[in-house]
Amino acid sequence: MPADRDGVLIVGSINADVTAYSSRLPEPGETFAGEAFELGLGGKGANQAVAVARAGAAAHMVGCVGDDAFGTLVTTGLGEHGVGLTHVRRLADAHTGIAHIRVAGGENDIVIVSGANAALDDGQLDAAFSALGDRVAVLLTQLETPLETTLGAVRRAHAAGITVILDPAPARELPDEIWPLVDIIKPNETEAALLTGIAVDSAESAARAGRWFLERGARAAIVTMAGAGSVLVTAEGASEHPPLRVDAVDTTAAGDAYAGHLAASIAAGLSLVAAVQRATAAGAVTVTRRGASASIASAAEVDELLAR
Repeated sequence: MPADRDGVLIVGSINADVTAYSSRLPEPGETFAGEAFELGLGGKGANQAVAVARAGAAAHMVGCVGDDAFGTLVTTGLGEHGVGLTHVRRLADAHTGIAHIRVAGGENDIVIVSGANAALDDGQLDAAFSALGDRVAVLLTQLETPLETTLGAVRRAHAAGITVILDPAPARELPDEIWPLVDIIKPNETEAALLTGIAVDSAESAARAGRWFLERGARAAIVTMAGAGSVLVTAEGASEHPPLRVDAVDTTAAGDAYAGHLAASIAAGLSLVAAVQRATAAGAVTVTRRGASASIASAAEVDELLAR
């Protein structure tokens, strides 16, 4: 990889997060009083772009928002975190994507309405890769935008010699052609199980799921297991990476913090093992406070936790 390639291109979703906090989740048909409410920037793509920027790498976002109040909210938030917005398109005929999040007992459930995210297209990809293809080291993408567009981004990055990191969330069936184009796939245990058909409930089963991806052409797999840490699988074998113990408050953006810091670390030239260690610390810091993008760890916080 050329030395002047050190940025990360993030192709993905941009949402406004509407989050309610309560002591428990309501039963079906029940109205239940919450404890707090937050409105802010979210979406897996946007959260990961913020994480890349907070990790210290140049973050370039490719996505779509609506020409509405939420569109202003989310683009302002991305800009304040230092994310490049040149390739974020604002649409007059669509609303900004929405994520309705409920948080109780440190866990969450989420309903997503994609809105403008569904309009991400090949024209934006062509413009972004033409402008940034020789400046970015890593493509980071997910599955909250149209699958064909995601595949197009992966193909373009692979052809340009850019490291491809796929966070397969939300999990869905993927074509076999994608695996040889992916350098690192980062599913959690649920996503790994859905994609591979292997129940992931231990480090051993996570390693089996990881090998499933490698057998189909991926270069490396990282299966994260929340409080149980993660398992890294490469051609050299599998290694376990234990969690860092913290008091979890809200897990909403933990996976996105992990993915963003992983991508930034790879772009900075760190080894995959070192990148996993920093990503693990970023996820741990992030769960200790409420919110999505607002909770994501900085490079300094990762350094501090690793030092401890």
